[in-house]
Amino acid sequence: MLTSVPGFTSIPSLWLQIIIVAVWVLLILLIAWVVKRFATDEPEIVRKIVHIGTGNVILLAWWLDVPASLGITASIVASAVTLLSYRFPILPGINSVGRQSLGTFFYAVSFGILVACFWYLQQPQYAVIGIMVMTWGDGLAALIGQRFGKHKYQVFGSQKSWEGSLTMTIASYMVSSLILLSVEGNVWQTWVVSLAIALVATGLEAVSFLGIDNLTVPLGSAALAFALIQLLSFG
Repeated sequence: MLTSVPGFTSIPSLWLQIIIVAVWVLLILLIAWVVKRFATDEPEIVRKIVHIGTGNVILLAWWLDVPASLGITASIVASAVTLLSYRFPILPGINSVGRQSLGTFFYAVSFGILVACFWYLQQPQYAVIGIMVMTWGDGLAALIGQRFGKHKYQVFGSQKSWEGSLTMTIASYMVSSLILLSVEGNVWQTWVVSLAIALVATGLEAVSFLGIDNLTVPLGSAALAFALIQLLSFG
């Protein structure tokens, strides 16, 4: 099968999909590298640029109808690279050697699990919800919490801020609403389910250690969205 995109009519669609995704990821890494060069005292900004930028790959995979096998393979490769980066300086500025968090690894794993589950069910929007809640909710919560978080609280020894948690709730609600609105339409269930996702995702993000929220938030958000929509029988 050949794609009809102008200038690429001779390229198989699968290869074009790979090229588009690869170019996007390389662009994000380039932006992160430039920011790292000029903001050496802001390592969290570099990590969140990569966190948010690469997370949006799930949107490209959805829109381009990327095969599940490609998404799973990419997840396996990314998981292996991130594991190695904890021992070797493969991803400087994103992972520090010996860093006491497996968040980047869990993030890559969550991609593969969600693609495997919801592409198989032909319901990719739920995988997108899970990843996008983690991408924008957790990403913005970390940035806002660290810069403006004045009111702190602790859950199982992990310190959070109410400002960061509020950001997580709002961002999660917004991305969930937009995705469900595009699929299910402007019905009351869209807004109720989005609110439930936002609240649960915020709770899962608050109860985190060693970066486990990068797995529990996307998986929990996607599973909750799928379960509630089936229960409410719309769509």
